Amino acid sequence: MTDATTTTAGADWGAWQESWDRQQEWYMPDREERFRIMLDMVEALAGTAPRVLDLACGTGSITARLLARLPDAVSVGVDLDPALLAIAEGTFAGDDRATFVTADLKDPQWTTRLPYDSYDAVLTATALHWLHSEPLAALYGQVAGLVRDGGVFMNADHMIDDSTPRINAAERAQRHLRMEQAKASGALDWAEWWQLAAQDPVLAGPTARRFEIYGEHADGDMPSPEWHARVLREKGFGEARPVWCSPSDTLLLAVK
Repeated sequence: MTDATTTTAGADWGAWQESWDRQQEWYMPDREERFRIMLDMVEALAGTAPRVLDLACGTGSITARLLARLPDAVSVGVDLDPALLAIAEGTFAGDDRATFVTADLKDPQWTTRLPYDSYDAVLTATALHWLHSEPLAALYGQVAGLVRDGGVFMNADHMIDDSTPRINAAERAQRHLRMEQAKASGALDWAEWWQLAAQDPVLAGPTARRFEIYGEHADGDMPSPEWHARVLREKGFGEARPVWCSPSDTLLLAVK
């Protein structure tokens, strides 16, 4: 099942994946660490051959690391972005362990587009911060319906604790200083990466459609880890807490 934008021969998908990873690492130097902990917990709680939903999958960053770590896993990636899905589809072409689905997570019926009714693990990273609290809570309810009993949900994202403004300001200042230093050495930011995608013969069309769908990047509410844990429990998960954090981000794990 593949109903994302059809890809065209000629693109170097590996190079685009590498470029996306480097751009994301400019914002999150500890990105691989959060993925490692995420997969540690998948293996601990869901075994070595899980059925995984890669939620708001983008280029398939989680799927790539999942299948490298757990070769017997299967992954369903779901996203709405035609450009990032084109990269994902190109990267995993011919690998029947990975399936990609086009769906809008704000659509109440998005789960009907999925090939399976239940999953051992639902995973997402640096993607749901663009949702405001009310639609995010609704999405968590839908996710709870997809995770099997004993299964897991993990969200690694920006989760801001407003009760520590001085800590937050100091962390932000240091992080942005390091980002500017990296940028001076040639690192691409989000906007520059998309400019390159728009110039690529294969990705130009999907990139134009992507900006028609989303417009410019916008952040949602970014509530605290405590909010995420409380809402996940309210929506049907038995346990929920952080299992990794940096000064600005958290990996929140919930068990059904």
